[in-house]
Amino acid sequence: MTKRHVHLPTGAEAGIRAFIDEVDDRLSSDDESTCEVVEDVLIDLYGDREAYERWQNGEDISTAERVRLQGYDPCNSSLESEYYAEKDEEKFKRSKHLQWLWRQFDATPMADNIEFALRFRQMLANHLFEDAGDNLRIFKGVTMTYGHNISVGDNTVIHDDVHLDDRGKLTIGKRCSISDGVHVYSHDHDINDQTAVENFHTIVEDDVRLTFDAMVRAGVKVGENSVVGARSVVQHDVPAHHVVVGQPAKSVRVKPGWESVAHPVDEKYESHRDERKLPYDLPEKLDVFDEFGRTRTPPN
Repeated sequence: MTKRHVHLPTGAEAGIRAFIDEVDDRLSSDDESTCEVVEDVLIDLYGDREAYERWQNGEDISTAERVRLQGYDPCNSSLESEYYAEKDEEKFKRSKHLQWLWRQFDATPMADNIEFALRFRQMLANHLFEDAGDNLRIFKGVTMTYGHNISVGDNTVIHDDVHLDDRGKLTIGKRCSISDGVHVYSHDHDINDQTAVENFHTIVEDDVRLTFDAMVRAGVKVGENSVVGARSVVQHDVPAHHVVVGQPAKSVRVKPGWESVAHPVDEKYESHRDERKLPYDLPEKLDVFDEFGRTRTPPN
C-alpha cells in the first residue's frame, strides 16, 4: 500500500521526543527500579499527580481513588501469565512491569496519536522483547504473554488487536505484515489433560503476510514470502512463497513470479512441531491447581 509521510507540528514533535527519550533513559538506568519508573510515568499519563500527592501526604481519598492510584504500581497488579508455573521468574519480574506500562498506555487517549504511539511502543519493545528490530510499527491493542521470548526483525508491522503468545518462543522476521486480529501461538494443551502444557518455538520468516484474523498454531514455521489468508488456521508448516487459505490452511497457489523457486506441495503437509518443542522444568514443591476442578479420565 502506498503511503505518505506525516509530520507533527514542531512543538508537538519536540514534546513527544523529549518524553520518549526521558522514559527510555529512566528504563535504561540503574538508578530507579522498573516498577518505580512505570508507576511514575502512568501517574502523569493519567493526569493523577495531584491526587497521588494527596494520598502520599496522608490526606483523605476515596476507596475508589485508592484502588486507582495503587493500580499504577505494577507490583499491585496481576497478569494471566503470572500464574504460568514454567516461566522464567527472573525475566518475568521486569517484563511484567514493562508489559503493564504497555497495556495501560494503550488505554490512554495518547495511544490513538499514531506518530507518538508507534515510537513509544518501539521504545518499549527495545526494553521488553528479546530482540526488537528497527522501524517497528506496532499498533494499538497488541497483547503478549511475557514479551521477553519475542524476537521481531526490522520494518515489521503489527496491526491492532494482535495476540503474540510467547509462552514458548516466538520469532518474527523482517518486513512482515501481521494484520488486525491475528493470533500467533507458541504453546499447546494436551487434549485430555488441559493442565498439561507443551511449549514450542513458532517461526514467522521474513516478508510474510498474516492477514486478518488468521491463527498460527504453536510450533509452526510460516515460510518466507508467504501469505496466510484471512481467518485461516495454520496447522502445519507453510512453504515459502505460497498462498495458503482455509481451516486448516492449504496452499492454493504460488505467489506470481516466484514459481521458479517455490517448492510444490501435495496433500501431505510437513510438520516439524516435535523438533521445535521446548522442554522445561517446574519448580520443586510447586503448589498446583486445576482451575476447572475436573476429575474425569478416559474409560480406557
